[in-house]
Amino acid sequence: MDFGLVLQTDPPASRVIELMKRAEGNGFTYGWTFDSAVLWQEPFVIYSQILAHTERLTVGPMVTNPGTRTWEVTASTFATLNDMYGNRTVCGIGRGDSAMRVAGRKPNTLARISGAMKVIRALGRGEEADLGGTVIKFPWVRPGAELPVWMAAYGPKALKMTGEEADGFILQLADLYLTEYMVKAVKTAAAAAGRDPSEVTICVAAPAYVTEDDSPEAIAHAREQCRWFGGMVGNHVADLVSKYGEHSAAVPEELTDYIKAREGYDYSHHGRSDNPDTTFVPDEIVDRFCLIGTAEQHVEKLNALRELGVDQFALYDMHDAQEATIDAYGSKVIPAVNGR
Repeated sequence: MDFGLVLQTDPPASRVIELMKRAEGNGFTYGWTFDSAVLWQEPFVIYSQILAHTERLTVGPMVTNPGTRTWEVTASTFATLNDMYGNRTVCGIGRGDSAMRVAGRKPNTLARISGAMKVIRALGRGEEADLGGTVIKFPWVRPGAELPVWMAAYGPKALKMTGEEADGFILQLADLYLTEYMVKAVKTAAAAAGRDPSEVTICVAAPAYVTEDDSPEAIAHAREQCRWFGGMVGNHVADLVSKYGEHSAAVPEELTDYIKAREGYDYSHHGRSDNPDTTFVPDEIVDRFCLIGTAEQHVEKLNALRELGVDQFALYDMHDAQEATIDAYGSKVIPAVNGR
């Protein structure tokens, strides 16, 4: 199993770079960041420095979207980084929750994501792409260039499109039941489209907090540090409920039930452990969606995720134990999961 580190690009950027270097030294192979231009600093500028200060780390956004940058600019940015550092980027893409809403726009449609994925991937590989009637190609992209595009999804139509079109699937929760349900939906769609389902990389992303023991006090603290995640996921779930209804065969109630007490959301606290808009998230959801507890408990859940077809676990490291969590994964968790 691959391991990724997910950070926000809070200033100073030097700290983001140092944490990514620390992650690589501890066996992580991917470095991800949020991409929301109003809330945080511009990630692609920081990627160039992460790549320059690491040797093997693959970097990318979790996730960018097709509305905040023109598609050829996004493709050119990735292709430039790959030309400089050797195919070490991945384009995570989605509807654009915080990035679009904070700027007063609606999240992108699936049709727009589909078009963007095709254009960004083709241009990043040095191939031609049609920008609505104008066909372009980057003349400077060298042979052998690659740019995998991984799509974030929850809803049935998005899962289907991921299986049909994306190189990878990003699932932002680590619940075992929902992971099995959604991975199956993606792989079934891939097979129906004539693709080899094994070629769709499966990435589960969620907060992880390693405790010294499993005492009630330690678990309670870990839950409070990770409760923000249920609020973030709740934004996407609220969209699904709005579209499909509270009780729909299209969306599992295991996903939709917990947002009934959700009242609103302030993006100024997005992805932060002190988010006041996540009191509606029950302990059960924190335990299901995240990885909390001792290193041994993390290993147990990660092994279960791997059995469900998960190729990468991307660790959201937004809490009060960033370095300690990276180090615990490097010394205890990753070696145990990968047999080293």
